[in-house]
Amino acid sequence: MENNIWVVGDDAECVVIDAPHDVDEILQVVDGRRVIAILCTHGHDDHVRMAPELARATGARILLHPDDLPVWKLTHRNPPTGTLRDHQLIPLADIDLRVIHTPGHTPGSVCFYAEEFPGYEAGVVFTGDTLFEGGPGATGRSFSDHDQILDSIRTQLMTLPDETVVKTGHGPDSTIGAERANL
Repeated sequence: MENNIWVVGDDAECVVIDAPHDVDEILQVVDGRRVIAILCTHGHDDHVRMAPELARATGARILLHPDDLPVWKLTHRNPPTGTLRDHQLIPLADIDLRVIHTPGHTPGSVCFYAEEFPGYEAGVVFTGDTLFEGGPGATGRSFSDHDQILDSIRTQLMTLPDETVVKTGHGPDSTIGAERANL
């Protein structure tokens, strides 16, 4: 399965959002910058499989919402090294990423919202598997809840400006306005 892996930061430091596959390829994109954290949108293996190896290679902490520990433990024995909480701000370069807890795809699914993001007039939200181009993420896996993901999207993400760019966990970008019609 192809995943989007997001490396966000400046020339000196960055975060990696999700680490599912090839650590060497991620390190090529990081290109010597200090990785301050590996941010997990949720605990499914296709998003966190290589997070511990990337953490060993960079010295970065792995951050996951605590409600996703049961999902994480399906792939890893050792817990992540830190937690994420709703409304937490992650300062990075000239960007603040705000954690938005969006349960439904998994109990601890989160999105990362940057109201101000270079090159994007209305900001960017990294949605993992909560929201894709075409609508909500899948809810057929263990720990998923269809009604809950719809509620999370409506109450948490649809409050963002329509022009906010949606950077998904799989597939192409979208916008909040385009996805409003897909609920």
